[in-house]
Parts: sequence; structure tokens; C-alpha cells
Amino acid sequence: MQIRFAYLILLVIVFSSCEKAISFKPDNAEPLVVVEATIENGLAPVVVLSKSVNYFGKISPDILAGSFIRNAQVEISNGSLTHKLKEYKVDGINGYDLYYYSTDSSNLSTAFVGEFAKAYSLKIVVDGKQYTANTTIPPLTKKIDSLWWKKPVSVNLDSNFVRLMAKVTDPRGFGNYVRYFTKRNNEPFWPGLNSSFDDQIVDGTTYEVQIDRGVNRNEDIDEETYSFFNRGDTVTVKQCNIDKATYDFFRTLEYSYASIGNPFSSPTKVLSNIKGGGLGYFGGYAAQYVTLVIPK
Repeated sequence: MQIRFAYLILLVIVFSSCEKAISFKPDNAEPLVVVEATIENGLAPVVVLSKSVNYFGKISPDILAGSFIRNAQVEISNGSLTHKLKEYKVDGINGYDLYYYSTDSSNLSTAFVGEFAKAYSLKIVVDGKQYTANTTIPPLTKKIDSLWWKKPVSVNLDSNFVRLMAKVTDPRGFGNYVRYFTKRNNEPFWPGLNSSFDDQIVDGTTYEVQIDRGVNRNEDIDEETYSFFNRGDTVTVKQCNIDKATYDFFRTLEYSYASIGNPFSSPTKVLSNIKGGGLGYFGGYAAQYVTLVIPK
């Protein structure tokens, strides 16, 4: 017994003597072009360009406002027409301006809006470097049939809270991807905390599902109540059929967002469809809007 104990002490001494303090200084990587580009049925394309910021750096309104990419060359094509987008400025909060690219109103001969079941290509040139992406607006096949509300299951919640329910029909055949947003009263459309879904389980069925309220990720989220709506709310649900590349981007992005601060989560690579070394996505939305007024 004494021999075993002495052997154990020796192992502890040996391994403790092998410990070495490791320190490293992360490199400051060059900023990458970040693309947020969308085209929706019946609407003009919208492209927001910015530069990535240092992962370990501090974020401030000045840094974010300065990250917008100005004077880029942006073109979008539907296969028949190619249109050069124009840069626009929006007056932001506290004097910080926002910039985006959209249809050039002075050159409408080549302008177009999104259409169901059509493919689109995007080309961006920034500082002499080219970035490209492709997307489709799918047919509007997966639809919300109806909306209604229910009381929360938990009796401990405020009686003013309600659950939003939907009946959804998924067409037969895998590959029907959706992303949803909700608008409450005069608020903007916010995406759900988990906003993107495939049809691996529900293929070819009509099913009922709770629709969680969309969230502003810049604000604190109450895990107990964020998903509910209130009595008296007017709620609009925007459900979008999307292609697989758009689904993969948001699936991996939202998984990465949910894993922040979790030391046991696996690292996730956000899957971008931007070619040329950029980040972000170019996505087509086949949108359906359904509104429900919840009585007080």
C-alpha cells in the first residue's frame, strides 16, 4: 500500500513539473467584406456592404458607422437584365448615417423586382476585388394556412401573455426551406431566435406549430417570456420560402449565436454563399404575409 501511495505521489510530481504557462497574442486580421443582400418577390434588391471588425476589438457606434463600404460597384442580374445598383444614405440615430445599395431610380430601363421561381446573380467590386453570389426566389409552396392564439401552458405567467399558433402545409418532397419574421403592432419585422427550418420531419404534412415572437438581438432577451405576444397585439407573420444556401447560412449563423459563451459547444463555421473571400449571404425570399389581431 505504501509503495502504491509513493508511486502516486511521484506521478503527481512528474506531471506537475511538465506544466508550462502559455500565452499568445492574436494577430489583427485584415478586414473582410461582409455582404447582406436580399431580393424578395415584388420588391427591389437591397445590398448592405460593410467591413468585418476585429474579433477581440472593442465595438462602438463610431466603429460600426465607419464599417460601411462606400462607392462600391454593385450589379444584379435576373438572367435577362443586368442592373447597376445605386448607393443611398439613411439618416441614422445620433447622427450616424447608414448606407445601402438598391435600384437606381434614374435608370429604370434595366431595373426589376423579385419574382417567384427565378434565379439571380450578384457581382460586387470593392477596391478592385470582385465578389459574386447566386440565389433563387423559390416558388411559394410552403404556406401558413391559418393563425390563432392560445393561453400559455404555464399558470405562473402573466395572463396578458398568449402563444401564437399556426397551421402550416408542407408540400411533398424534401427541400422546402423557410425563414420567418414577426411584426408586432408598429415594431419592425424581427426574425425568430431560431428563424430557419427544413422539412426533414414534417415533409408532406399539415401540422400545427407555435410561432415564437421575433427578437432584436441587440437587446437583452428574457428567456421565460420572449416568445409570447400580448393580448391586444396586432401580429403579422412573414414566412419566406428560401433556397438551401440561404437556409444553411442562417442555420449555421444562429447555431453559432446560440453557442456564444458556452465552453462545451462545438465550433461552427458559418456557411456563406459569397465567392471571392467575403462573408455574409445573398438570399432570395418568397414571402407570404399573414396578420392576426389578438383581442384584449
